[in-house]
Amino acid sequence: MEYLLASAISALTAAGIYLTLRLRTFPVILGISMLTYAVNLFLFASGRIAINLPPVLLNNTPTYTDPLPQALVLTAIVISFGMTAVVVLIALGAYLSSNDDHVNLSDGPVDAQEPSK
Repeated sequence: MEYLLASAISALTAAGIYLTLRLRTFPVILGISMLTYAVNLFLFASGRIAINLPPVLLNNTPTYTDPLPQALVLTAIVISFGMTAVVVLIALGAYLSSNDDHVNLSDGPVDAQEPSK
């Protein structure tokens, strides 16, 4: 189970970094979302993977799962949903103003921006 979860986290991280490095707005938004999913899974896994255990200590139960990572993941999901909505609106405004979703980092090639001596 741990190998499957670690593989899922690494695949989400790799796909998120790849999409974040693209020069279009929509893949960048998807890449950041995938990175937040990977972080959420990592936070959730940090509370030990336990099956059929109560999240709080009850009477006559020797072990329990840690509820703090679950609360952190829930908070992170809400924050990432809000930030994704803000970024989508900013990207939509940029697309409507320029009729293109290409991310321009500079006006020309990198070599043309170097000052001449």
